[in-house]
Amino acid sequence: MADINTNKKIRTGFVTSDKMDKTVTVAVERKTQHPMYKRVIRKTKKFKAHDEENVCNEGDKVRIIETRPISKEKRWRVLDIITKAK
Repeated sequence: MADINTNKKIRTGFVTSDKMDKTVTVAVERKTQHPMYKRVIRKTKKFKAHDEENVCNEGDKVRIIETRPISKEKRWRVLDIITKAK
């Protein structure tokens, strides 16, 4: 596990795309309650994360950490792989 600074955001999600070089797209899902109907709904947000060694594959469960801007859309990097895809 890499160095963890406590004031940086950490999210857990699934890799949805690994087609780019040194970049993966991670879908992070959260559950929230609908303000009017009080039903629990799932909201998904996609983050582009830096993967230096290109070790992540589609379907892997990964932990990402907030970092300085690496490119136009990359502000996260892969901290570690929790589970590999089958």
